Amino acid sequence: MDRPQQNSGLLEAAHNFIFRKGRRAWPLTVIAKRQIAPRMLRVEFSGPDLDELIWTPGQDVVLEIPNGDGVSRRHYTIRLHDSAAKTMAIDFVLHGEGVSGPWLAALKPGDFVTAVGPRGHTYLRPADWHLFTGDETCIPGIFAMLGSLPHNAQGFAFIEVDSDADIVPLQTHAKITWLFRNGAKAGPNSLFYDAVEKFDFPSGAGFAYIIGETNNVRKLRHRLLDRGFPRDRIAAEGYWRPGRVGGHDHV
Repeated sequence: MDRPQQNSGLLEAAHNFIFRKGRRAWPLTVIAKRQIAPRMLRVEFSGPDLDELIWTPGQDVVLEIPNGDGVSRRHYTIRLHDSAAKTMAIDFVLHGEGVSGPWLAALKPGDFVTAVGPRGHTYLRPADWHLFTGDETCIPGIFAMLGSLPHNAQGFAFIEVDSDADIVPLQTHAKITWLFRNGAKAGPNSLFYDAVEKFDFPSGAGFAYIIGETNNVRKLRHRLLDRGFPRDRIAAEGYWRPGRVGGHDHV
């Protein structure tokens, strides 16, 4: 009964350019959701002003997720953005924890949510070759960047997941190596550290995008520096760490 008024309010908010801490707030309407892998859900949104969104692949938005106590703010990478169609897609890892699980389960076309941003310093840079590392929470960001790789640039991704059930298909000329925990709990480990240790840097100017659990990100960043990787050619960001609820760590 209240939906027409709510929709009118959201449209009005969009045209008034509401900001949160200097970043623009975008009113979004759910238009579709679908399973793209056993543990990955894609939600597509439309927004009246999404043609004005300036986004670089790899950046995220903060979703203001409604809960019983008000609003919870969580960072999610934009997977796709179509400015002409005024749409945005976000891929969610289904891990059964946190406020997003019940919200996603109940989400349906016509529902509303506010996104704030874009934000983040992890986005595709000019380079001859690109190194990406992360866990399943980083798949949307890594895939968004891989999808924007120039055809003459080499891409190498090392992605940590639990099992084959976490593999998400992607058509890309980059090389993706999947690393499996095989039932071990997600968190500090040496999976992508060990994989990158065996990786020989190609010739030319590279850029490394090191994202995922904060301790793993910090450890690999230090190792890349030890191996002579230029400090200004590393983007390192902790997406999460045990015991922390929401937010990112700048490493």
